[in-house]
Amino acid sequence: MTSPDCVLSRDEGNVRVLTLNRPDKRNAIDLELRFLLAELLEVAMADDDVRAVVLTGAGPSFCSGGDISTMRQMGPEESRPRAEAAQRVIRALWEGPKPVVAAVEGFAFGAGAALALACDRVVAARDAAFSTAFTGVGLAGDMGVFASLPARVGAAAARQLMLLPKRLTGEEAHRLGMADALTDPGEALVQALADAHTIAAGPPLALREIKKMFTRWPADPYDVLDREVELQVRLFGSRDLAEGAAAFRERRKPVFQGR
Repeated sequence: MTSPDCVLSRDEGNVRVLTLNRPDKRNAIDLELRFLLAELLEVAMADDDVRAVVLTGAGPSFCSGGDISTMRQMGPEESRPRAEAAQRVIRALWEGPKPVVAAVEGFAFGAGAALALACDRVVAARDAAFSTAFTGVGLAGDMGVFASLPARVGAAAARQLMLLPKRLTGEEAHRLGMADALTDPGEALVQALADAHTIAAGPPLALREIKKMFTRWPADPYDVLDREVELQVRLFGSRDLAEGAAAFRERRKPVFQGR
């Protein structure tokens, strides 16, 4: 069961720091964490004393993705609220007026990578590990990845990263455009906080409009979120999802049959 403090919140001056706090699970995202993270993001975005947000992970990893131990074949009545809860997090990131800086150490896999990419700036350690990784459990992707990934790396490169997921170091992610700045291992949060304070010193109204303009360009990403929900609902009802989750638990390669 997830602890009620699965996301921690603290302020450093006018910067709100939100920390995914399931280090024993490499900060994997379960349903409770989705709800709490969305709520805390919404609170931060509405707080006039907060000028910028830093998103990071407790322990050695940013976020290893969705919590596969909670995944199983399920019907739309169960999978739809799950998918919509994930998209609520991304809506809070995109719709909120405060810039968000992700500090990435260790793993940023699947939904963890998508979560980082949804932020306005990504600071990554050189030895961090990025991967889309959704297809490993029979899923296509969510949390805005079909908008944020092509916006950063281009449609052609994004397509290949989704079809042929591979582990990228922080340096490789930086070269592709998935990360905006590199640090030595253990220094991502320090740099992210410095960047957030620099951003926080800027004009709030102008920063809000900059976020709004880039969120809406070149296409409407909110349409992508709605379409991703439909994808997740269909795929959570598949036997391939059940096989992917079982293979992960049993530490074997999944055998997908397209059912």
